[in-house]
Amino acid sequence: MKVLMINGSGNENGCTFTALSAVAETLKKENIETEIVQLGKSAYMDCIACMGCRKNGLNRCAFNDDIVNRIIEKAEQSDGFVFGSPVYYAHPSGRLLSVLDRVFYAGSSAFRFKPGAAVVCARRAGTTAALDVLNKYFGINQMPIASSTYWNMVHGKTPEDVMQDKEGLQSMHNLGKAMACLLKGEAPNGSAFVYGSTTNFIR
Repeated sequence: MKVLMINGSGNENGCTFTALSAVAETLKKENIETEIVQLGKSAYMDCIACMGCRKNGLNRCAFNDDIVNRIIEKAEQSDGFVFGSPVYYAHPSGRLLSVLDRVFYAGSSAFRFKPGAAVVCARRAGTTAALDVLNKYFGINQMPIASSTYWNMVHGKTPEDVMQDKEGLQSMHNLGKAMACLLKGEAPNGSAFVYGSTTNFIR
């Protein structure tokens, strides 16, 4: 099993990466592979509604000169997803939203029925609004949403600050456990539930 993570921060080793790494650490303990895709400081075109992805019938964006189609390819081979972003003016980073708009419009079938989660990082506020935006990608695409014991957020201006946010980091670890439960179909107490790619229900 594999969880694909996307870091929507321009700082590849910053606060958002620190949060994603905490989730990845827990997933590793559950024997689940992870990969973090860094969007970095590149600029990404937004979806222009050209409908090229519908015309070619390949579930690929018509613009093949950036990371979007590579993410779709990776998503097809992944079982779950975690999208991470810093908070800018109470919303996720523009680069992440531009990429996700195109990724989901062109390649939604690569994500459908697979669990997803969002994590955000802020110095102080705006986190819940940013989470709401990211969670809508899952909700519109029949994806179960992995949650934690608090909102999926960490606080800090630097990675060192985030490492001092013990409650936030615990939420990241608990999120990893929840994602593992969804993927394995078993809760920590041993109770089982059925979760499959042919249904959008967890029983």
